[in-house]
Amino acid sequence: MTVASGSQTHVPDRDDGLVYVMPDSLELSVKVALAAGRPLLLRGKPGSGKSSMAPFVAKERGWRYYNFVVTSQTRARDLQWTYDGVRRLAEAQTPTRGLLGRGSKHLSPDYYVEPGPLWWAFAPKSAARHVRAMQHAREGIVEAYEHPLEKRNKGRDAQHAVVLIDEIDKADPDVPNGLLAPLASHGFTVAESGTRVEFEASGGEFQERPFHRNLVVITTNEERELPQAFLRRCVIAKLVPPTEVEELVRIAEEHLRARLGKVDEKDLELASALATELKNVRDGARQEGIREPSTAEYLDALWACRSLGFEVRKDDENWQAIRGLTLFKPQHLRD
Repeated sequence: MTVASGSQTHVPDRDDGLVYVMPDSLELSVKVALAAGRPLLLRGKPGSGKSSMAPFVAKERGWRYYNFVVTSQTRARDLQWTYDGVRRLAEAQTPTRGLLGRGSKHLSPDYYVEPGPLWWAFAPKSAARHVRAMQHAREGIVEAYEHPLEKRNKGRDAQHAVVLIDEIDKADPDVPNGLLAPLASHGFTVAESGTRVEFEASGGEFQERPFHRNLVVITTNEERELPQAFLRRCVIAKLVPPTEVEELVRIAEEHLRARLGKVDEKDLELASALATELKNVRDGARQEGIREPSTAEYLDALWACRSLGFEVRKDDENWQAIRGLTLFKPQHLRD
């Protein structure tokens, strides 16, 4: 089991890689995905920690990190590039107010293309050159422009990256199928401009194949069945929520240490009491056929009790209120 922790202001759903307790089986899944050159499809219930795994791996390995949250409106192209056709049309109709007021010569499709996470992962130098050229054309900036994704990944390995594609099951079935080719080849062609984006390899006699250099983690809550062709091309792992009190306390301990810098005996007692209560609630939820509370909700209860000074006591109205707000929510019940 691998653990990462660090001191940083607490956020409910971390994407900084500072706190994660990763089972040995999941660590092996990452290695298998890299060795096979396949995306890692991570299955699991909401709140089980799927989305937090990718930034943890990136931080531990010192690799660049990019993420994309899928919605029902997402297209496969959005992960590669986006194109602002509305802006181009508006500026074409008013050329004197276009880019720097220079007229139609700056209406090349290139100036309306924005690199997506896969472009940044496969070819970071190409992506950086592209956004600097766009920024210069739009704003007239002479000095070097640094994109936020460049700043975020400064000092990290330029030849390796982790990409998180979060909640792929939210998208239309065409999206996972549309990702098969770019994920397999580590390259694609921008339709509007004809620009070819390909994996950027470093020099040297031995050139490591690109799919060993990038880890693409795709998560699913399994709310929709994914295409069989897509599943066949993934390494598939299931993230099972921790069930034992000791496991839950270990997770709570790392989150407490990350936020507070230390963990005292009282905190551990609270974490243990909440872990026991979580097991009881989960047992009851299974019997009633309703959704079981997640690890994330367990941590919500921990922060609430600790901050408000409440204990886990059945005769305490405050605890019963927190229990209903975090662990056994009314909306869990089916109509």
